[in-house]
Amino acid sequence: MTHRFDRFDRFACIDWSGAVGDRLKGIAIATCKAGEEAPSLVIPPRGRWSRQEVLDWLIAQAPRRMLIGLDLSPSLPFADEGAFLPGEGTAPADARALWAYVEAGSAGQAHHAVSHFVADHAAHFRIGMRTGARFRTAGNGRMRATEVAARAQGVRPYSCFNLVGASQVGRSSLTGMRVLHALDGRIPFWPFDPVPEEDALLVEIYTSIAARRAGVTGGTKLRSIEALNRALTAPAIASAPVPGAGAIDDHSGDALLTAAWLRRAAVDPDLWHPHDLEPVRDTEGWTFGVR
Repeated sequence: MTHRFDRFDRFACIDWSGAVGDRLKGIAIATCKAGEEAPSLVIPPRGRWSRQEVLDWLIAQAPRRMLIGLDLSPSLPFADEGAFLPGEGTAPADARALWAYVEAGSAGQAHHAVSHFVADHAAHFRIGMRTGARFRTAGNGRMRATEVAARAQGVRPYSCFNLVGASQVGRSSLTGMRVLHALDGRIPFWPFDPVPEEDALLVEIYTSIAARRAGVTGGTKLRSIEALNRALTAPAIASAPVPGAGAIDDHSGDALLTAAWLRRAAVDPDLWHPHDLEPVRDTEGWTFGVR
């Protein structure tokens, strides 16, 4: 079946956070319409977003023709060792089963937290000063096929098994898996699901890809309206600038730019058919924007 990828009329980016707590400063949501209109932030219901409120927001978008990018890894490496968690006989066999496995291992934890799951599977993670016996130290942790491909294209994703430092993404991804499990298939997620003819669709995104496409150099974080607008008005993004001037937090900047980039990237057929997708479609998934 041939899909018209220009059918989306709204685009969104959710900049995610694995931080501990209820209302998290690291979560931001931005949306934009088809065309060139400037993107805008979605204002959280009560000052800062909770993960549950993001889940509620996602459910509300399901009937819309919206392409939604999530800045998190929806799966763990699988292809390199034939398992998400090698050595564990009960480990899941595909991404959706992994979401259920993370949920079961985090049962009872508020705010979609995952500390119990991480503690129970500590052998696979680098946590603080402790390196688990199954953590692959070469290359700072196991990588998914899409992350290997992204590195070859000049961006620097990190292993989900590395839970050390400001760049660690493991807790973000694991908390995101709990939200995806709770979403219960109400919005399809490419490439685990077929692209629907109507309604919303989720994709994994990496905000640094959007920044690179916009010509951002010397670090990909945007912390002023002026820097954000230089990126938004770059030819590859072709967006109207956002109003205002002065400082902006980097989570908001990432979300605003990436929503506008997604509007342009969605119509590129090559991004929907990356070369190395098929062997990992059901297990690891793929980052939209990585060829």
